[in-house]
Amino acid sequence: MSKQTHTDKINRKEAIKKMGKYAALTAVGTFVILNPLKAQSSSPPDAGGNPFD
Repeated sequence: MSKQTHTDKINRKEAIKKMGKYAALTAVGTFVILNPLKAQSSSPPDAGGNPFD
Protein backbone atom coordinates (compact mmCIF):
# COMPACT_ATOMS: atom_id res chain seq x y z
CA MET A 1 0.00 0.00 0.00
CA SER A 2 1.19 3.49 -0.73
CA LYS A 3 0.91 6.34 1.69
CA GLN A 4 -1.38 9.16 0.66
CA THR A 5 -1.13 12.67 1.97
CA HIS A 6 -4.42 14.19 2.99
CA THR A 7 -4.26 17.84 2.04
CA ASP A 8 -7.95 18.36 2.81
CA LYS A 9 -7.48 17.97 6.57
CA ILE A 10 -7.33 21.08 8.72
CA ASN A 11 -6.13 21.53 12.27
CA ARG A 12 -8.24 22.41 15.29
CA LYS A 13 -7.46 26.14 15.14
CA GLU A 14 -8.57 26.40 11.50
CA ALA A 15 -11.74 24.41 12.21
CA ILE A 16 -12.71 26.71 15.08
CA LYS A 17 -12.03 29.73 12.89
CA LYS A 18 -14.27 28.37 10.11
CA MET A 19 -17.06 27.47 12.53
CA GLY A 20 -16.89 30.98 13.99
CA LYS A 21 -17.44 32.46 10.55
CA TYR A 22 -20.42 30.18 9.91
CA ALA A 23 -21.88 30.99 13.33
CA ALA A 24 -21.51 34.73 12.72
CA LEU A 25 -23.10 34.46 9.29
CA THR A 26 -26.01 32.47 10.72
CA ALA A 27 -26.52 34.99 13.53
CA VAL A 28 -26.55 37.93 11.11
CA GLY A 29 -28.95 36.13 8.77
CA THR A 30 -31.30 35.28 11.62
CA PHE A 31 -31.22 38.85 12.90
CA VAL A 32 -31.95 40.31 9.46
CA ILE A 33 -34.86 37.92 8.88
CA LEU A 34 -36.47 38.19 12.32
CA ASN A 35 -35.84 41.83 13.22
CA PRO A 36 -38.17 43.43 10.60
CA LEU A 37 -40.96 41.04 11.58
CA LYS A 38 -40.53 41.94 15.24
CA ALA A 39 -40.40 45.67 14.49
CA GLN A 40 -43.51 45.45 12.33
CA SER A 41 -45.52 43.52 14.90
CA SER A 42 -44.63 45.89 17.75
CA SER A 43 -45.32 49.13 15.88
CA PRO A 44 -48.65 50.83 16.63
CA PRO A 45 -51.20 50.85 13.81
CA ASP A 46 -51.44 54.36 12.24
CA ALA A 47 -51.06 56.44 15.39
CA GLY A 48 -52.72 59.67 14.35
CA GLY A 49 -52.80 59.62 10.58
CA ASN A 50 -50.63 61.55 8.14
CA PRO A 51 -49.06 64.64 9.80
CA PHE A 52 -48.55 66.32 6.41
CA ASP A 53 -52.25 66.63 5.47
